[in-house]
Amino acid sequence: MKTTANAIIATIVSVSPAFAASGAAADEGGFLTIVFLAFGAAVVAFQVVPALVLLGSMLKGAFSAKTEESVSAR
Repeated sequence: MKTTANAIIATIVSVSPAFAASGAAADEGGFLTIVFLAFGAAVVAFQVVPALVLLGSMLKGAFSAKTEESVSAR
C-alpha cells in the first residue's frame, strides 16, 4: 500500500510542471470566435420558441378534459 501511495505521489509531482501555463491561449480568439458564439446563441434562442409552444400544447392536451368524439361509419 505504501509503495502504491509513493508511486502516485511521484507521478503527481513529476507531472505537475505539465499543467503550468504555456501561453498557448494568450489571444482571445478574435472576431470569428465572437461570430461563432453569436450564431450558436441565435440557434438556441430560435429553438426556444417552438419548444415552449410544444410544451404548452403537451400540457394543454394532458390536463384538458377528455371529450368523446363519436365517429359514424358509413
